[in-house]
Amino acid sequence: MMLQPLVMAREDAEHIWYTGALSAIRATGEDTGGAFGLVEDLLPVGFETPYHIHNNEDECFFLMDGDAEFVTQGQTIKATSGAFVFLPRRIAHGFRIVGDRPARMLVWVFPAGFEQFFIALSEPAQSLTLPPFKSHDMARVMEQSERFGLEILGPLSVGEGTAAD
Repeated sequence: MMLQPLVMAREDAEHIWYTGALSAIRATGEDTGGAFGLVEDLLPVGFETPYHIHNNEDECFFLMDGDAEFVTQGQTIKATSGAFVFLPRRIAHGFRIVGDRPARMLVWVFPAGFEQFFIALSEPAQSLTLPPFKSHDMARVMEQSERFGLEILGPLSVGEGTAAD
């Protein structure tokens, strides 16, 4: 199949609500021939991922606005607007949104596929605003994690203070 150029206006993206975040699906594996998936997230202060390992893909984050803390290999790394973070597969990590305002971030996964994890755990957005906050449904997260090759190691605090190997 020959790939076609993709130009997408903000309003044309598939918008979903994912555990308290508003996400716009910018590109899927179908769009990129499996090369990458791209999701734009608006995340509230306090949003936090579990500490986890991707076995199938690398992740890149570009923090367009707001503040976040990335936890990996026993370190907590502060990221502010304009920061870029690369987290290779098989390296435990997670992040939380901190500060006094929501964060807007682009999340790439290489190769594509993991963008479908967010879709599987979401519902269609009712508006282009942050949804009411709700915590992760860990039973559903665990079910989808197995499907997508993701290992959940525990809450983000598990990775803090762990000595780097």
